[in-house]
Amino acid sequence: MQKHYDLPWALLNQLTPAQFLAEYWQKKPLLIRQAIPQFEGLLTPDELAGLACEEEVQSRLVQYLKGQWHVIQGPMSNNTFKRLPQKEWTLLVQSVNHYLPEAAALLAQFNFIPHARLDDLMVSYAPDGGGVGPHLDSYDVFLLQGSGKRQWRISQQTDLSLIEGAPLRILKHFETEQEWILEAGDMLYLPPQIAHWGTAVGDDCMTYSIGFRAPKTQELAHEFLHYLQDQLTLSGMYADADLTLQAHPAEISHAMVEKVHQSLQAITWQPQHVGDFLGRYLTEPKPHVVFAPPKKMSQKLFNQRIQQHTLFLELASQMLFWQDTFYLNGETLAVPSTLKTCMKMLADTRQLDCTQLEEALLANLADMLYPHYLAGYLALGD
Repeated sequence: MQKHYDLPWALLNQLTPAQFLAEYWQKKPLLIRQAIPQFEGLLTPDELAGLACEEEVQSRLVQYLKGQWHVIQGPMSNNTFKRLPQKEWTLLVQSVNHYLPEAAALLAQFNFIPHARLDDLMVSYAPDGGGVGPHLDSYDVFLLQGSGKRQWRISQQTDLSLIEGAPLRILKHFETEQEWILEAGDMLYLPPQIAHWGTAVGDDCMTYSIGFRAPKTQELAHEFLHYLQDQLTLSGMYADADLTLQAHPAEISHAMVEKVHQSLQAITWQPQHVGDFLGRYLTEPKPHVVFAPPKKMSQKLFNQRIQQHTLFLELASQMLFWQDTFYLNGETLAVPSTLKTCMKMLADTRQLDCTQLEEALLANLADMLYPHYLAGYLALGD
């Protein structure tokens, strides 16, 4: 197992997290040589292929054949891998942090970026020449090299025309402005909208992509208006005691439009609505995420076990808080004031050493979290 770093700025060489955020985050690329010295990855190519064969795991196989791009969506099969050529293909597996504790630990090294912005850890494997073509992303990404080598070329070009009919959003005209070869432990940070093209150099190239969530404004507006449906209650009914005779009975009158327009002015919201919406929306599991309930355990036994163990968020769980309100996988938690410090620690570090808590706190904690443990959101361990 590679070296573990407790301090996030070990990833940034001589930069502190504050300097990185001020000078680079969403501003300009940064190449970091030996961000994690001696890092060669968290899993083997065969283990990554095994994950891609699982039904619940999102994966893609990208090939460049006879001048055309092709994409196969997972789950994969062993026969799919047996038929692959020796070069110019890439396997990509999403959300590896949901299945591999070491991947979740790697993501924890990026805690200088808020959890609310974190998306997932994608791992790719490619033989010589493999890649997904020149493209740009709408989100920030750290590209950490595991085994093998990868050539990265980047550009801030304004020509964003795409190859027509391609299954991926591949740029038609890519103009290299900078390029590097990344080896094991090297890392490249790219802000949004920087065109980039990664190509495997030699065999067994594995890249770990730490991606960050950046919802489109249209998506946020759509989801927030949907949220408001359950939060607002408007009184009154449409009334038109001043109705006058219309020349066209089928016409929607200006007066009716104006009355409804005035009624809709009552739809307003406050910052607390936005904070509550974000807590629910940003912790809502993606559609493919499924939680496996643990073996049935009584409330009494759970109360006993929690006193002797550390409480963990399951790998696919997401927990955030806004002010004094906590959210776990899209649900609001009713947290008494005495437990808020404990719950903030659980949200921040994804674990809580319950053996250090007072007996009274433990009893309240167990009562509050027992249903979420049964739902598969939490785990007990050493």
